[in-house]
Amino acid sequence: MRAALSVVIPTRNAGAGLPTCLAALVEGLEAGLIRELIVSDAGSEDTTLQIADAAGAVIVQGVASRGGQLRRGAQAAGGDWLLFLHADTILPAGWAGAVSAQMVQGAPAAFQLGFDAAGVMPRLVAGWANLRSRVFSLPYGDQALLISRVAYEAAGGYADVPLMEDVAMARALKGRIVLLPLAVRTSAAKYQREGWLRRGARNLWILMRYLCGADPVQLVDAYRRGARKS
Repeated sequence: MRAALSVVIPTRNAGAGLPTCLAALVEGLEAGLIRELIVSDAGSEDTTLQIADAAGAVIVQGVASRGGQLRRGAQAAGGDWLLFLHADTILPAGWAGAVSAQMVQGAPAAFQLGFDAAGVMPRLVAGWANLRSRVFSLPYGDQALLISRVAYEAAGGYADVPLMEDVAMARALKGRIVLLPLAVRTSAAKYQREGWLRRGARNLWILMRYLCGADPVQLVDAYRRGARKS
């Protein structure tokens, strides 16, 4: 298979976790799967851009908005397939084979969720996320999204919104996202800082408000206020 995959990573002061995220991509390079790496940055003031440049990434810059960053990254990408990956998420061993197989199948897909923390609460939160993804075809962005260029454009691309861009995309794909058999490992730092139950409940409340029609701009203000109180 020719290199057909463009990896898009949105960043903002992601220097601490980005090297580990990028290291996991080597498997895809060795398999001849990755065409290019796009880092869509939103004003990083740490080492993010230096790390991205050293990795040979195409760097796209713009205002801070997760949806907007993903959209700009996709516009800069040239691959027939896109993998949208958060900078604090690490792909598992064997991901290149799973992605290659899914590209043959053709349907959009996401990974199962795992955390870089042990214990009951990380397992419960990840278990709920995987159940939600499997039953409702509603993965979040930290599970990574694999999608063909054709399907991405047919869905209208990522909405330029600061929050819930992943849910908007999942809804636009209308239940077609397949859950892959491998789990990514994403950072548990926000849960550990805010409390697993508190953050989980807040995430669910924001999701319910969004599904009921709330404006993502207003939701991100509430999301940030909650984080500051933690």
